[in-house]
Amino acid sequence: AYVDRLESELDRLNDALPALKEFILPGGGLGAAACHLARTIVRRAERCVWTLARVETVAPEVSQYLNRLSDLLFVIARVLARHENGTEVLWRHRRK
Repeated sequence: AYVDRLESELDRLNDALPALKEFILPGGGLGAAACHLARTIVRRAERCVWTLARVETVAPEVSQYLNRLSDLLFVIARVLARHENGTEVLWRHRRK
């Protein structure tokens, strides 16, 4: 149920955002940057869970929850960047 709730919120917030066509850099305002930082911490926790799962039994819902939470934090960061800064910070790479 917790994973489903995260997915519902993720879908709701993501529907209002334009599709991604570029890689987004962390930043876009204080709130957005904090969400990007929190996302990296959750991703680290997810990797630790996968490492633990090699030697211990771990409920699959744990990694599912962490995965959805990190995705939700990314989408919240996108929403906040648009609210705080008016736009997201996009990575502009040179194409040859």
